[in-house]
Amino acid sequence: MHARYIAELLAERLTVRVFTTCARDYVTWDNAFPAGTEEINGVPVERFRVARTRNVEAFGRASRRVFGRAHTLQEEIEWLQEQGPVAPDLIRRLRRVRRQFDFVLLFSLRYFPTYYGARACADRAILVPTAEREPAVALRLFQPVLRGVRGIMYNSLEERAMIHALAGNDEVPGVVVGVGSRIPATADPERARRTFGLSAPFIVYVGRIDPNKGCAELFDFFMRYSSTSTQPLDLVLIGSAAMDVPAHQRIRHLGFVTDTDKFDVMAAAEALVVPSYYESLSMVALEAWALGRPVIANARCDVLVGQCRRSNAGLYYGEALEFAAVLDCLVNEPWLADALGRNGREYFSRHYSWSVIERKYLNMFERLAAGPTRRAIEPLPGWFARHRPDIPAAEEWLARAPRGPAADDETRDGAATGARRAAAQAV
Repeated sequence: MHARYIAELLAERLTVRVFTTCARDYVTWDNAFPAGTEEINGVPVERFRVARTRNVEAFGRASRRVFGRAHTLQEEIEWLQEQGPVAPDLIRRLRRVRRQFDFVLLFSLRYFPTYYGARACADRAILVPTAEREPAVALRLFQPVLRGVRGIMYNSLEERAMIHALAGNDEVPGVVVGVGSRIPATADPERARRTFGLSAPFIVYVGRIDPNKGCAELFDFFMRYSSTSTQPLDLVLIGSAAMDVPAHQRIRHLGFVTDTDKFDVMAAAEALVVPSYYESLSMVALEAWALGRPVIANARCDVLVGQCRRSNAGLYYGEALEFAAVLDCLVNEPWLADALGRNGREYFSRHYSWSVIERKYLNMFERLAAGPTRRAIEPLPGWFARHRPDIPAAEEWLARAPRGPAADDETRDGAATGARRAAAQAV
Protein backbone atom coordinates (compact mmCIF):
# COMPACT_ATOMS: atom_id res chain seq x y z
CA MET A 1 0.00 0.00 0.00
CA HIS A 2 2.87 2.35 0.85
CA ALA A 3 4.53 1.71 -2.52
CA ARG A 4 1.22 2.00 -4.36
CA TYR A 5 0.39 5.35 -2.77
CA ILE A 6 3.81 6.76 -3.69
CA ALA A 7 3.68 5.41 -7.26
CA GLU A 8 0.24 6.90 -7.88
CA LEU A 9 1.21 10.21 -6.28
CA LEU A 10 4.37 10.59 -8.39
CA ALA A 11 2.56 9.49 -11.57
CA GLU A 12 0.67 12.78 -11.48
CA ARG A 13 3.94 14.57 -12.34
CA LEU A 14 6.36 11.94 -13.63
CA THR A 15 6.38 8.86 -15.83
CA VAL A 16 6.13 5.92 -13.44
CA ARG A 17 6.25 2.18 -14.03
CA VAL A 18 5.86 -0.52 -11.37
CA PHE A 19 7.64 -3.88 -11.30
CA THR A 20 6.25 -6.38 -8.80
CA THR A 21 5.53 -10.08 -8.42
CA CYS A 22 2.45 -12.19 -9.04
CA ALA A 23 2.12 -12.93 -5.31
CA ARG A 24 -0.70 -11.77 -3.07
CA ASP A 25 0.22 -13.58 0.18
CA TYR A 26 3.51 -12.59 1.85
CA VAL A 27 3.62 -15.80 3.89
CA THR A 28 3.65 -18.28 0.99
CA TRP A 29 4.39 -16.07 -2.07
CA ASP A 30 2.01 -18.22 -4.13
CA ASN A 31 1.48 -16.78 -7.62
CA ALA A 32 -2.05 -15.35 -7.52
CA PHE A 33 -2.02 -12.78 -10.35
CA PRO A 34 -1.15 -13.44 -14.00
CA ALA A 35 2.28 -12.42 -15.22
CA GLY A 36 2.37 -9.48 -17.60
CA THR A 37 1.39 -5.82 -17.65
CA GLU A 38 -1.85 -4.15 -16.64
CA GLU A 39 -2.76 -0.54 -15.91
CA ILE A 40 -4.00 0.31 -12.42
CA ASN A 41 -5.20 3.86 -11.75
CA GLY A 42 -3.21 5.09 -14.73
CA VAL A 43 0.06 3.39 -13.69
CA PRO A 44 1.45 0.47 -15.75
CA VAL A 45 2.15 -2.47 -13.43
CA GLU A 46 4.34 -5.31 -14.70
CA ARG A 47 4.12 -8.57 -12.72
CA PHE A 48 6.71 -11.35 -12.62
CA ARG A 49 6.22 -14.92 -11.45
CA VAL A 50 7.71 -16.05 -8.15
CA ALA A 51 10.11 -18.89 -8.98
CA ARG A 52 9.61 -20.74 -5.68
CA THR A 53 7.17 -20.45 -2.84
CA ARG A 54 8.28 -20.11 0.77
CA ASN A 55 8.90 -23.18 2.91
CA VAL A 56 7.90 -21.78 6.31
CA GLU A 57 9.87 -24.38 8.27
CA ALA A 58 13.05 -23.90 6.21
CA PHE A 59 12.73 -20.13 6.55
CA GLY A 60 12.33 -20.49 10.32
CA ARG A 61 15.49 -22.61 10.54
CA ALA A 62 17.43 -20.12 8.41
CA SER A 63 16.20 -17.23 10.57
CA ARG A 64 17.29 -18.94 13.79
CA ARG A 65 20.76 -19.55 12.33
CA VAL A 66 21.48 -15.97 11.28
CA PHE A 67 19.57 -14.14 13.99
CA GLY A 68 20.72 -16.11 17.02
CA ARG A 69 24.32 -17.23 16.51
CA ALA A 70 27.57 -16.52 14.69
CA HIS A 71 27.22 -17.48 11.04
CA THR A 72 28.53 -17.04 7.50
CA LEU A 73 27.60 -14.55 4.80
CA GLN A 74 26.54 -17.51 2.67
CA GLU A 75 23.98 -18.43 5.33
CA GLU A 76 22.56 -14.89 5.11
CA ILE A 77 22.28 -15.25 1.33
CA GLU A 78 20.44 -18.53 1.83
CA TRP A 79 18.17 -16.83 4.40
CA LEU A 80 17.26 -14.20 1.78
CA GLN A 81 16.42 -16.93 -0.72
CA GLU A 82 14.27 -18.78 1.83
CA GLN A 83 12.41 -15.59 2.71
CA GLY A 84 11.64 -14.64 -0.90
CA PRO A 85 9.87 -13.63 -2.96
CA VAL A 86 12.44 -15.16 -5.35
CA ALA A 87 11.71 -13.41 -8.67
CA PRO A 88 14.78 -13.69 -10.95
CA ASP A 89 12.80 -12.61 -14.04
CA LEU A 90 12.04 -9.29 -12.33
CA ILE A 91 15.73 -8.69 -11.64
CA ARG A 92 16.76 -9.66 -15.18
CA ARG A 93 14.15 -7.30 -16.59
CA LEU A 94 15.25 -4.46 -14.33
CA ARG A 95 18.90 -4.97 -15.25
CA ARG A 96 18.03 -4.98 -18.95
CA VAL A 97 15.95 -1.77 -18.95
CA ARG A 98 17.44 0.18 -16.04
CA ARG A 99 18.82 2.92 -18.29
CA GLN A 100 15.26 3.81 -19.29
CA PHE A 101 14.74 5.23 -15.79
CA ASP A 102 16.29 8.19 -14.03
CA PHE A 103 15.64 6.58 -10.64
CA VAL A 104 14.43 3.25 -9.29
CA LEU A 105 12.55 3.27 -5.98
CA LEU A 106 13.04 0.01 -4.05
CA PHE A 107 10.62 -0.72 -1.20
CA SER A 108 11.45 -2.79 1.91
CA LEU A 109 15.11 -3.55 2.53
CA ARG A 110 14.74 -7.17 3.65
CA TYR A 111 13.30 -8.73 0.49
CA PHE A 112 14.87 -10.46 -2.52
CA PRO A 113 13.67 -7.95 -5.18
CA THR A 114 15.02 -4.98 -3.19
CA TYR A 115 18.41 -6.51 -2.44
CA TYR A 116 19.11 -7.77 -5.96
CA GLY A 117 17.34 -4.80 -7.53
CA ALA A 118 19.70 -2.42 -5.73
CA ARG A 119 22.71 -4.38 -6.97
CA ALA A 120 21.28 -4.35 -10.50
CA CYS A 121 20.93 -0.56 -10.65
CA ALA A 122 22.91 1.01 -7.79
CA ASP A 123 23.54 4.22 -9.76
CA ARG A 124 19.78 4.84 -9.92
CA ALA A 125 18.61 3.15 -6.73
CA ILE A 126 16.67 5.06 -4.06
CA LEU A 127 15.84 2.82 -1.14
CA VAL A 128 12.67 3.02 0.96
CA PRO A 129 13.82 0.62 3.71
CA THR A 130 10.62 0.39 5.84
CA ALA A 131 12.95 -1.14 8.45
CA GLU A 132 11.66 -2.05 11.88
CA ARG A 133 13.86 -2.76 14.90
CA GLU A 134 14.10 -6.49 14.26
CA PRO A 135 17.12 -8.70 13.50
CA ALA A 136 16.83 -8.76 9.70
CA VAL A 137 17.91 -5.13 9.43
CA ALA A 138 21.17 -6.01 11.24
CA LEU A 139 22.26 -8.72 8.78
CA ARG A 140 25.70 -8.03 7.28
CA LEU A 141 24.27 -8.75 3.84
CA PHE A 142 22.36 -5.48 3.73
CA GLN A 143 25.06 -3.09 4.91
CA PRO A 144 26.78 -2.63 1.50
CA VAL A 145 23.37 -1.86 -0.01
CA LEU A 146 22.63 0.74 2.67
CA ARG A 147 26.01 2.36 1.97
CA GLY A 148 25.88 2.08 -1.83
CA VAL A 149 22.47 3.29 -3.01
CA ARG A 150 22.04 6.83 -4.36
CA GLY A 151 19.59 7.92 -1.69
CA ILE A 152 17.33 6.72 1.12
CA MET A 153 13.77 7.78 2.00
CA TYR A 154 13.35 6.98 5.70
CA ASN A 155 10.02 6.43 7.41
CA SER A 156 11.03 7.94 10.75
CA LEU A 157 13.83 9.58 12.69
CA GLU A 158 14.20 6.35 14.70
CA GLU A 159 14.62 4.26 11.55
CA ARG A 160 17.29 6.64 10.27
CA ALA A 161 19.22 6.63 13.57
CA MET A 162 19.13 2.82 13.70
CA ILE A 163 20.33 2.37 10.12
CA HIS A 164 23.10 4.95 10.50
CA ALA A 165 24.34 3.11 13.59
CA LEU A 166 24.24 -0.33 11.97
CA ALA A 167 25.55 0.49 8.50
CA GLY A 168 27.64 3.65 9.00
CA ASN A 169 25.94 5.23 5.98
CA ASP A 170 25.58 8.81 7.21
CA GLU A 171 27.05 10.14 3.95
CA VAL A 172 24.27 8.62 1.80
CA PRO A 173 21.73 11.36 0.94
CA GLY A 174 18.59 10.70 2.94
CA VAL A 175 15.42 12.36 4.16
CA VAL A 176 12.69 11.39 6.62
CA VAL A 177 9.49 11.42 4.60
CA GLY A 178 7.12 8.57 5.51
CA VAL A 179 3.85 8.30 3.62
CA GLY A 180 0.46 9.94 3.67
CA SER A 181 -2.94 8.27 3.41
CA ARG A 182 -6.18 8.72 1.53
CA ILE A 183 -8.29 10.31 4.21
CA PRO A 184 -11.94 11.02 3.32
CA ALA A 185 -13.09 14.63 3.40
CA THR A 186 -15.60 13.64 6.07
CA ALA A 187 -16.02 10.61 8.32
CA ASP A 188 -19.32 9.82 10.02
CA PRO A 189 -18.99 8.42 13.56
CA GLU A 190 -22.77 8.08 14.00
CA ARG A 191 -23.06 6.01 10.83
CA ALA A 192 -20.43 3.62 12.24
CA ARG A 193 -22.31 3.28 15.51
CA ARG A 194 -25.57 2.52 13.66
CA THR A 195 -24.01 0.16 11.14
CA PHE A 196 -22.14 -1.98 13.64
CA GLY A 197 -24.22 -1.47 16.78
CA LEU A 198 -21.43 0.29 18.65
CA SER A 199 -23.45 1.68 21.54
CA ALA A 200 -20.65 1.78 24.16
CA PRO A 201 -17.47 3.84 24.06
CA PHE A 202 -14.63 1.84 22.45
CA ILE A 203 -11.00 1.79 21.43
CA VAL A 204 -10.19 0.37 18.00
CA TYR A 205 -7.40 -1.81 16.59
CA VAL A 206 -6.94 -1.82 12.79
CA GLY A 207 -4.72 -4.34 11.02
CA ARG A 208 -3.78 -7.99 10.91
CA ILE A 209 -4.75 -9.64 14.22
CA ASP A 210 -1.50 -11.45 14.89
CA PRO A 211 0.70 -12.25 17.92
CA ASN A 212 3.59 -10.63 16.01
CA LYS A 213 1.62 -7.38 16.09
CA GLY A 214 1.26 -7.49 19.88
CA CYS A 215 -2.38 -8.61 19.76
CA ALA A 216 -2.00 -11.43 22.30
CA GLU A 217 -0.69 -8.93 24.84
CA LEU A 218 -3.43 -6.46 23.89
CA PHE A 219 -6.11 -9.05 24.57
CA ASP A 220 -4.52 -9.96 27.90
CA PHE A 221 -4.23 -6.34 29.06
CA PHE A 222 -7.72 -5.41 27.88
CA MET A 223 -9.41 -8.39 29.56
CA ARG A 224 -7.58 -7.63 32.80
CA TYR A 225 -8.81 -4.04 32.56
CA SER A 226 -12.39 -5.12 31.86
CA SER A 227 -12.41 -7.50 34.82
CA THR A 228 -11.73 -4.70 37.31
CA SER A 229 -12.99 -1.49 35.68
CA THR A 230 -16.49 -0.09 35.92
CA GLN A 231 -16.00 1.75 32.60
CA PRO A 232 -18.30 0.46 29.81
CA LEU A 233 -15.44 0.37 27.30
CA ASP A 234 -15.21 -2.05 24.33
CA LEU A 235 -12.30 -3.16 22.16
CA VAL A 236 -13.24 -3.19 18.45
CA LEU A 237 -11.05 -5.00 15.92
CA ILE A 238 -10.86 -4.42 12.16
CA GLY A 239 -8.86 -6.80 9.97
CA SER A 240 -8.16 -10.47 9.29
CA ALA A 241 -7.32 -12.78 12.17
CA ALA A 242 -4.17 -14.93 12.22
CA MET A 243 -4.97 -15.97 15.79
CA ASP A 244 -8.07 -16.73 17.84
CA VAL A 245 -10.00 -13.67 18.99
CA PRO A 246 -11.17 -14.17 22.59
CA ALA A 247 -14.88 -14.74 23.06
CA HIS A 248 -15.41 -11.80 25.40
CA GLN A 249 -18.47 -9.62 25.84
CA ARG A 250 -16.44 -6.44 25.40
CA ILE A 251 -14.36 -7.54 22.37
CA ARG A 252 -15.92 -7.05 18.92
CA HIS A 253 -14.27 -8.33 15.74
CA LEU A 254 -15.71 -6.65 12.63
CA GLY A 255 -13.46 -8.47 10.15
CA PHE A 256 -12.77 -6.79 6.80
CA VAL A 257 -14.72 -3.59 6.23
CA THR A 258 -14.80 -1.00 3.46
CA ASP A 259 -12.51 2.01 3.67
CA THR A 260 -15.54 4.18 4.35
CA ASP A 261 -16.57 2.00 7.27
CA LYS A 262 -13.00 1.83 8.57
CA PHE A 263 -12.65 5.59 8.72
CA ASP A 264 -16.12 5.99 10.23
CA VAL A 265 -15.27 3.50 13.00
CA MET A 266 -11.92 5.15 13.67
CA ALA A 267 -13.59 8.57 13.90
CA ALA A 268 -16.08 7.16 16.43
CA ALA A 269 -13.43 5.58 18.66
CA GLU A 270 -12.08 7.04 21.87
CA ALA A 271 -8.62 6.20 20.53
CA LEU A 272 -6.72 3.90 18.19
CA VAL A 273 -4.53 1.31 19.92
CA VAL A 274 -1.29 0.15 18.25
CA PRO A 275 0.14 -2.71 20.36
CA SER A 276 3.00 -3.62 18.00
CA TYR A 277 6.55 -3.73 19.38
CA TYR A 278 8.04 -2.96 15.97
CA GLU A 279 7.00 -0.41 13.35
CA SER A 280 8.95 1.62 10.82
CA LEU A 281 5.93 3.90 10.52
CA SER A 282 2.34 3.10 11.41
CA MET A 283 0.09 4.27 8.58
CA VAL A 284 -2.99 3.56 10.69
CA ALA A 285 -1.67 5.81 13.48
CA LEU A 286 -1.28 8.60 10.94
CA GLU A 287 -4.83 7.98 9.75
CA ALA A 288 -6.15 8.25 13.31
CA TRP A 289 -4.34 11.54 13.79
CA ALA A 290 -5.66 12.83 10.46
CA LEU A 291 -9.16 12.08 11.78
CA GLY A 292 -8.44 13.92 15.03
CA ARG A 293 -8.29 10.85 17.27
CA PRO A 294 -5.51 10.08 19.78
CA VAL A 295 -3.24 7.04 19.61
CA ILE A 296 -2.40 4.54 22.36
CA ALA A 297 0.98 2.97 21.57
CA ASN A 298 3.15 0.21 22.98
CA ALA A 299 6.04 1.87 24.83
CA ARG A 300 8.45 -0.76 23.47
CA CYS A 301 8.01 0.65 19.95
CA ASP A 302 10.58 3.42 19.68
CA VAL A 303 9.07 4.81 16.48
CA LEU A 304 5.57 5.22 17.87
CA VAL A 305 6.77 6.64 21.18
CA GLY A 306 8.83 9.15 19.18
CA GLN A 307 5.82 10.03 17.05
CA CYS A 308 3.59 10.42 20.13
CA ARG A 309 6.12 12.76 21.75
CA ARG A 310 6.79 14.85 18.65
CA SER A 311 3.09 15.20 17.86
CA ASN A 312 1.87 15.45 21.48
CA ALA A 313 -1.02 13.37 20.16
CA GLY A 314 -0.73 10.01 21.88
CA LEU A 315 -0.10 8.10 25.09
CA TYR A 316 1.83 4.86 25.57
CA TYR A 317 2.01 1.95 27.98
CA GLY A 318 4.64 -0.57 29.03
CA GLU A 319 2.62 -3.00 31.12
CA ALA A 320 -0.95 -3.83 32.16
CA LEU A 321 -1.34 -1.22 34.88
CA GLU A 322 -0.10 1.54 32.57
CA PHE A 323 -2.47 0.30 29.87
CA ALA A 324 -5.37 0.55 32.33
CA ALA A 325 -4.29 4.01 33.48
CA VAL A 326 -4.14 5.27 29.88
CA LEU A 327 -7.66 3.98 29.16
CA ASP A 328 -9.07 5.54 32.33
CA CYS A 329 -7.34 8.81 31.54
CA LEU A 330 -8.83 9.08 28.05
CA VAL A 331 -12.32 7.95 29.09
CA ASN A 332 -12.53 10.09 32.23
CA GLU A 333 -10.96 13.18 30.66
CA PRO A 334 -12.59 13.57 27.21
CA TRP A 335 -11.10 17.06 26.90
CA LEU A 336 -7.65 15.43 26.92
CA ALA A 337 -8.58 12.97 24.18
CA ASP A 338 -9.93 15.85 22.09
CA ALA A 339 -6.80 17.96 22.68
CA LEU A 340 -4.53 15.06 21.69
CA GLY A 341 -6.66 14.50 18.62
CA ARG A 342 -6.39 18.15 17.56
CA ASN A 343 -2.62 17.96 17.97
CA GLY A 344 -2.58 14.81 15.84
CA ARG A 345 -4.55 16.45 13.04
CA GLU A 346 -2.13 19.38 12.98
CA TYR A 347 0.89 17.03 13.07
CA PHE A 348 -0.45 14.99 10.15
CA SER A 349 -1.15 18.11 8.11
CA ARG A 350 2.30 19.53 8.77
CA HIS A 351 4.33 16.39 8.03
CA TYR A 352 2.21 13.85 6.13
CA SER A 353 -0.11 15.71 3.78
CA TRP A 354 0.43 14.63 0.18
CA SER A 355 1.86 17.97 -0.87
CA VAL A 356 4.60 17.57 1.79
CA ILE A 357 5.35 13.96 0.78
CA GLU A 358 5.46 14.83 -2.92
CA ARG A 359 7.78 17.77 -2.39
CA LYS A 360 10.26 15.67 -0.39
CA TYR A 361 10.44 13.05 -3.15
CA LEU A 362 10.80 15.63 -5.92
CA ASN A 363 13.47 17.49 -3.93
CA MET A 364 15.42 14.24 -3.53
CA PHE A 365 15.24 13.56 -7.27
CA GLU A 366 16.46 17.08 -8.03
CA ARG A 367 19.24 16.83 -5.45
CA LEU A 368 20.53 13.52 -6.80
CA ALA A 369 20.22 14.57 -10.44
CA ALA A 370 22.38 17.63 -9.70
CA GLY A 371 25.03 15.68 -7.79
CA PRO A 372 27.67 13.12 -8.77
CA THR A 373 26.77 9.48 -9.33
CA ARG A 374 27.82 7.36 -6.37
CA ARG A 375 30.22 4.46 -6.59
CA ALA A 376 28.91 0.94 -7.12
CA ILE A 377 27.77 -1.20 -4.21
CA GLU A 378 30.60 -3.21 -2.66
CA PRO A 379 30.76 -6.58 -4.46
CA LEU A 380 30.10 -9.81 -2.66
CA PRO A 381 33.32 -11.42 -1.39
CA GLY A 382 34.70 -14.66 -2.81
CA TRP A 383 33.67 -18.21 -1.91
CA PHE A 384 36.04 -18.65 1.05
CA ALA A 385 35.12 -15.28 2.62
CA ARG A 386 31.39 -15.99 2.17
CA HIS A 387 31.78 -19.28 4.06
CA ARG A 388 33.82 -17.92 6.96
CA PRO A 389 31.71 -18.15 10.20
CA ASP A 390 32.81 -14.78 11.56
CA ILE A 391 29.58 -12.74 11.42
CA PRO A 392 27.99 -12.11 14.84
CA ALA A 393 24.36 -12.99 15.50
CA ALA A 394 22.06 -10.36 14.02
CA GLU A 395 20.35 -9.96 17.39
CA GLU A 396 23.73 -9.16 18.96
CA TRP A 397 24.55 -6.59 16.28
CA LEU A 398 21.10 -5.01 16.53
CA ALA A 399 21.59 -4.52 20.28
CA ARG A 400 24.33 -2.00 19.46
CA ALA A 401 21.89 0.34 17.74
CA PRO A 402 20.48 3.23 19.80
CA ARG A 403 17.17 2.66 21.58
CA GLY A 404 14.40 5.05 22.43
CA PRO A 405 12.74 7.87 20.49
CA ALA A 406 15.04 10.05 18.41
CA ALA A 407 15.25 13.83 18.70
CA ASP A 408 13.97 15.72 15.69
CA ASP A 409 16.46 17.57 13.51
CA GLU A 410 15.91 20.90 15.27
CA THR A 411 16.42 19.40 18.71
CA ARG A 412 19.39 17.35 17.56
CA ASP A 413 21.08 20.31 15.86
CA GLY A 414 20.44 22.46 18.94
CA ALA A 415 21.91 19.81 21.23
CA ALA A 416 24.98 19.51 19.01
CA THR A 417 25.44 23.29 19.00
CA GLY A 418 25.08 23.37 22.79
CA ALA A 419 27.64 20.58 23.18
CA ARG A 420 30.12 22.40 20.95
CA ARG A 421 29.57 25.63 22.89
CA ALA A 422 30.10 23.86 26.24
CA ALA A 423 33.29 22.23 24.91
CA ALA A 424 34.60 25.60 23.72
CA GLN A 425 33.88 27.16 27.10
CA ALA A 426 35.66 24.30 28.86
CA VAL A 427 38.74 24.84 26.69
